[in-house]
Amino acid sequence: MSIKLTREQSRLVDQIAMDQFAMSGLVLMENAGRAATDVLCDLGIDGPVYVCCGRGNNAGDGFVIARHLRLRGYRPTVLLWSDPAELTGDAAANYDILARTDVPIRQMPTDADPVQLPDDAAWLIDALLGTGAKGNPRPPVDSVIRAMNQSNARRFAVDLPSGLDCDTGTPGEPTVRATATCTFVSAKVGFDAPQAVTHIGKLTVVDIGCPPEIIEMVLNEYD
Repeated sequence: MSIKLTREQSRLVDQIAMDQFAMSGLVLMENAGRAATDVLCDLGIDGPVYVCCGRGNNAGDGFVIARHLRLRGYRPTVLLWSDPAELTGDAAANYDILARTDVPIRQMPTDADPVQLPDDAAWLIDALLGTGAKGNPRPPVDSVIRAMNQSNARRFAVDLPSGLDCDTGTPGEPTVRATATCTFVSAKVGFDAPQAVTHIGKLTVVDIGCPPEIIEMVLNEYD
């Protein structure tokens, strides 16, 4: 049976993994980022990669992806729409790690509209918003999404396309139109919505190392 999780169930998976199974959030984020990098490499990288990051845990996944791309011989660039001082938790920790490497991190202006993205991009990585986001994306993320959708680059969404509601599948204004999406643990319930399909692109589900008992606990909680 194909399992699909809601926003709250996805949050609970992480919480149980950390609180009851002694799994560090950093380990979960590392596993997620490395698995997403595997998927991106399998899709094929034939030019510059730019990792577009906001300020939440989705950005943390993006920092991990950038680091693992560099380990595999690529030279990604991180575009950051946040003051690094505003990053918290595991995202802040992975930023600190990445900042000690030779991966370029460009802090982007948050008041630019329209946003200008590099015109040589082969891939744009969407690490802007995660499953917790609801409603229409707010500035500056909305402008970044519009610029991504107007780019000729392929777009790779981390966990879900930014702007898409993971429970209802309703796309916000705007929502990333991804070429491919790598989602963690399971597909999300909203992914089956007809209006979501054109934004998700090629979907791949990867695990982040959570024991199957955690998924059973979460499903039983909402049974």
